Amino acid sequence: MITKPIFSALLISLFSLLLLGFKPLVPAISPLGDSPGGDTTVHLRQPSFVEPANNLSRLRQQEFYIGRSFFRAPWVIAPSATQDRDGLGPLFNARSCSSCHPRGGRGQTPANSTAPMLALLLRLSLPGKDQKKGVVPEPTYGDQLQVRGISVKNNFGLARKNGTFEGDGIIGEAHAYIEYSTLQGHFTDGENWVLRKPTYKIRATAWGDMHPHTLISPRLAPSLAGLGLLEAIDEKDILALADPDDKNNDGISGRANQVWDIAQGKTVLGRFGLKANQPNLLQQTAAALRNDIGITNHLFKPQPCTTRQTLCQQARSGASPGDDVEITPALLDAITFFGRMLAVNKRRDWNKPTVLAGRTLFYQAKCHACHAPHFVTSEFAIEPELAKQTISPYSDLLLHDMGKALADGRPDFLATGNEWRTAPLWGIGLQQQISGKAFYLHDGRARTISEAILWHGGEAEDSKTRFTAMNKKQRQALLAFVKSL
Repeated sequence: MITKPIFSALLISLFSLLLLGFKPLVPAISPLGDSPGGDTTVHLRQPSFVEPANNLSRLRQQEFYIGRSFFRAPWVIAPSATQDRDGLGPLFNARSCSSCHPRGGRGQTPANSTAPMLALLLRLSLPGKDQKKGVVPEPTYGDQLQVRGISVKNNFGLARKNGTFEGDGIIGEAHAYIEYSTLQGHFTDGENWVLRKPTYKIRATAWGDMHPHTLISPRLAPSLAGLGLLEAIDEKDILALADPDDKNNDGISGRANQVWDIAQGKTVLGRFGLKANQPNLLQQTAAALRNDIGITNHLFKPQPCTTRQTLCQQARSGASPGDDVEITPALLDAITFFGRMLAVNKRRDWNKPTVLAGRTLFYQAKCHACHAPHFVTSEFAIEPELAKQTISPYSDLLLHDMGKALADGRPDFLATGNEWRTAPLWGIGLQQQISGKAFYLHDGRARTISEAILWHGGEAEDSKTRFTAMNKKQRQALLAFVKSL
């Protein structure tokens, strides 16, 4: 049965499409309307993605807010009277989760070449594969560059001199920075566009030069909205969308990454991370705590110090007496629960004529082939509030070849150097409001959604071509639809 609001929206959509000269050859409008997270959806009360799911009880919210307090507060150097929050470093990128994910939104790129990378970090590896790590770490600096260390005198240890010990702590591994060049072109209707192309550079390496065959991959901290709902999607529903050999000849060949689950001790489906290199939110959270902040836990016990970094290995641990890790399993579970129960915000202007016209253009450009609109979460979801929810993440959580322009050349488990996981689009129109500035794609090179589309290649080349062939009114309609998500 079609309700009156949906029927009215359909009529408006049909009328707007006639004005734009298109036939409505797209699926019927979803009954979800403005609630992409099903019963978990919240109305945005403030510019933030760190609100609890709407159907979370007051009792269950207590655990959520415990996790949120650890998400927000900075960690400190051990030893400290604040024993629950000490253990920072000895090498790290940021002092808190919220530093990289402001208000739960996307991170920001460095303002200039002298500013340190915080929300944007560099993965490192050598050519080759490892069953459990996914990559072969660079021998001196590991699989992630940490640009800070626990030297209070030196602004928390930003790298300055090779091998320098600052007296009260350790400096960062190196200074990483970006240099941009400009690419220019124009749409079919003649309107010009300008893109910025990043080149990533590293200097002031604290423990000597990196291996000459080091592979480098930039990663910008993504939005956290709806993570638990993505985890609650049944594996079979994700795999059903995979078409690695493109048997249907549509030019789209999504592949599933298979990654190592530490707790289970086996290879499973990957769905988190920009290359889908993490299996679940617990492991994703544990890895971020250890790699980004230097907080060891029961899944990642050693500090990210290589055998060549002796000062790092000798640094004092923040573990409590009798413990071998710096955060207890209970606190790690609380932070993970917080991330799992983050709400998706209601859509805006979803039934306006321009947005509905843009929806049709989105389908006609075949954007939905990778940005899969809808799922129904499993009835066996880890948390009952997330079970059997009809959701609209606009992602298939699969790997896709995005072409040479976006390639990092760095494999990760089954992901090739050209492949990235499809980014969910829900909440994308709120990024500017939440984070202050909006940066898109895996490394934040795109300053607008239009720029992000123009960088698409590989399997998305045809969709990009269709977008560039639209006139300005049509492009604005498609962008209005994406921003409404």
